[in-house]
Amino acid sequence: MPKIYLEKNVLEATFERLEIIFENFENIYFSVSAGKDSSVMVQLANIVAKKMNKKFDVLFIDLEAQYRRTIEHLEELKKLSQIRDFYHIALPLALRNAVSVLQPKWICWEEESKHLWVRDLPKDSINIHNCPFEWFKVGEEFEDFIIQFAQWYQEKYNTPVASGIGIRTDESLNRFRTITFQENKVMFNNYRWTTKIKVNEKHIDVYNFYPIYDWRVEDIWGAVSKLDLKFNYIYELMYKNGMNIYEQRLCQPYGDDQRNGLNQFKALEYDTWSKVLNRVNGVNFGNIYCKTTALGNIKSSKPENMTWQQYTIFLLESIGIYNRDLMMHYYRKIKKFMIWHKNKYSIDVSQIPETAECKLETQKKAISWRRIARAIEKNDFYLKRLSFTQTKTEETELKRLIHKWDNLLNKSTVTDDKFLQRIIEEEFQDDKNSVQN
Repeated sequence: MPKIYLEKNVLEATFERLEIIFENFENIYFSVSAGKDSSVMVQLANIVAKKMNKKFDVLFIDLEAQYRRTIEHLEELKKLSQIRDFYHIALPLALRNAVSVLQPKWICWEEESKHLWVRDLPKDSINIHNCPFEWFKVGEEFEDFIIQFAQWYQEKYNTPVASGIGIRTDESLNRFRTITFQENKVMFNNYRWTTKIKVNEKHIDVYNFYPIYDWRVEDIWGAVSKLDLKFNYIYELMYKNGMNIYEQRLCQPYGDDQRNGLNQFKALEYDTWSKVLNRVNGVNFGNIYCKTTALGNIKSSKPENMTWQQYTIFLLESIGIYNRDLMMHYYRKIKKFMIWHKNKYSIDVSQIPETAECKLETQKKAISWRRIARAIEKNDFYLKRLSFTQTKTEETELKRLIHKWDNLLNKSTVTDDKFLQRIIEEEFQDDKNSVQN
């Protein structure tokens, strides 16, 4: 049964909220992901809009590496009777990659990676070849695009705008606070489930509204059953594969939350998984170790079932899948590091300990497999943690690798080596200047 409060269940409350929005705004768009929450939201909006003889628009940001069933369900949603314009965005946006120590971000629909795309570019999409947004830049952050689109949409119609977002506060305490108790927020007619958008600390005439903010996941599936709504079949497959309704998530597969269920991708759509595997750096690493603490940038820990030596080799092999030159660079330096210890201290490869005293490792006074693995994790190109110094020859090699493998060594590379970061930034600045000239 749906949640009851003030003698009204959440389904009835949502219908009332939608009626308020359609009564007060001429131009409305709903952001959908084809996940369960946004899907139910937009189908309920269609019911209300049809009754009131209203139209609305839909914004869908296509992240490329998505389930086939998600796109199939999206095509069902496109057929809703009251949709005026459907903005199917397939632009090269920068997205979070939480399954790699080398590539913390990746760019969907990037032209340079066309041969690796998980799917063909949707024919009815807004893409880099027909983009109407003068403000858009390749590699723009997902979150920035959302705000800029809202501003563009409002300027297009030059009227107050309402933007429907299908999030539920029971999934996050922060969401609950933001929607219901955010201090100094500007609301539409004092409705707590609305928030006026700010751009650069200045309000624009766009109100986000959250018609299902107080729903639970049981309410979502209750509405699907009660109203015979369409739904993304991938959830059925998730359930059959042992994932309960509270664990199911549907966003880009490489994000911080989604990585915990990344291994589901392989089981649910193997044909899609094989393409995803080749698309983004670290995906297979994330699939194997999604239940461990191995994932993450800079701060990570070895899977318990691996020795430090095995982990070191695994990191090198993972790099080699996407950048053989970089793997061989690390291999040569690590080999030189081992030869030096053999000549000076008679420590053979077979005698290298798994770990040494942490203080000695930090002071670079002891050899261990953990010390080697940590150097790779840190994106330590010069392997300073193994007592190497920077050389002109390696600086030249670094610049060559930056241009040859800019998918792995680029402006988003996570490293605490200031010299390495400076070289990367200088090289990309040089490229930018040469293009301008």
